[in-house]
Amino acid sequence: MRLFFSSGSPFARAVRVALRETGLAPRVEEVETALRDPRSTLLPHNPVGRVPTLVLPDGTALTETALILPFLDTLGVAYPLLPAGDLRARAEFGRVLGMLDGMAVWNRELRRPPEERSPGVIALETARTSRVADALEAEVAAGAWALDGPPDAARITLGCLLGYAERRHRAWPWREGRPALAAWFDRLAARPAFAATVPPLSGL
Repeated sequence: MRLFFSSGSPFARAVRVALRETGLAPRVEEVETALRDPRSTLLPHNPVGRVPTLVLPDGTALTETALILPFLDTLGVAYPLLPAGDLRARAEFGRVLGMLDGMAVWNRELRRPPEERSPGVIALETARTSRVADALEAEVAAGAWALDGPPDAARITLGCLLGYAERRHRAWPWREGRPALAAWFDRLAARPAFAATVPPLSGL
């Protein structure tokens, strides 16, 4: 199997972290690729041109973190990323994915020339992302989102989201007023799988 990724993508990073945490990394070749490039090495395998894309031995290309992480559970992982029948785990995963989608829209808007940005979109996604972060702060402070064992899909994705905010979306000072969430992230970020996949620093 081959995983096409971009080092700056938090969506792709979540899959890369999951491969390391579950012991599947030796079975998957990681291929860094360019995005929004007509010469991208990904396009012959997936014309959508998005990462992460996991190409299976028969040529099937799975796109999107929401599809790839559950698929990994079918490969004999060391522990399940989304335990069967655990609706809470799925609800947490879906909420973090929604938060990450909003932050990605916000980030893309900030990368446009100032005259092309939509203040309404920026305001909407700023409010959405901060609202979810505030809810997470309260939950973590109350003892939820425990890190007693290896991280599941929701924890991995949330760690990658906050890591993206640290390195590639610094316009959002997410640590301010959220000490419990910040301490939670620092503990997760120290795990080898996260330390090995830190995204490059951006100008934003």
